[in-house]
Amino acid sequence: MFTILFWIAAIFIGKAIYDSVLEPIKFKVIKKERYAKVINNLKDIRDAELAHKAVTGKYNGDWNSLVKFIDTARYTLTQRRDTTVIDLELSKQFGIDMFKEKVLIDTLGTASVKDSIFKNSDRYRTMMNIPGADAKFTLKAGEIEKGNSMLAVFEAKMEKKLVLADQPAYLVFNESETIAVDGVNGAYISIGSMEEINTNGNWPRYYDEKK
Repeated sequence: MFTILFWIAAIFIGKAIYDSVLEPIKFKVIKKERYAKVINNLKDIRDAELAHKAVTGKYNGDWNSLVKFIDTARYTLTQRRDTTVIDLELSKQFGIDMFKEKVLIDTLGTASVKDSIFKNSDRYRTMMNIPGADAKFTLKAGEIEKGNSMLAVFEAKMEKKLVLADQPAYLVFNESETIAVDGVNGAYISIGSMEEINTNGNWPRYYDEKK
């Protein structure tokens, strides 16, 4: 009887040790794969927001309105060129032809925002959906005061736990407390900021490397 109990205990302890070693390794792999999908969506959101600002001068905090913008908006294509023209005032003052440099902006036409950013893809229609979770990214847009100016800002984010719901609770908790150079710090994966002029994401650089 003692022998049987000993072996049961040994197996239980062995499995616990095995799990304690393997679980964090498996979690790291799963986490990285899921974060990569989330980050791809956040990059699309940033591209859409930057296009909106380029055309309208501000960011957009409404998903439906942002998607409609991508569907319908067009960039104005311009060309900058330098030229030399007669400075009439100086020419009159000195009695000889005086010249000055002038920058001319020529309008060449327009281009579809959708085609410029997303080519033949319609993924912008679902970019607000968090991959693997029945939820949408939180999106905000507005202005902050900087010096004597009001400057446009935006932020899109999601809680990490939304894409880690099926993972061990202690590992998810530890991940939400992460502060590391090679990690996504804090409880959220985010891009942009409502507190400063920033259009970057809060993830480490290796998520931006070409695969």
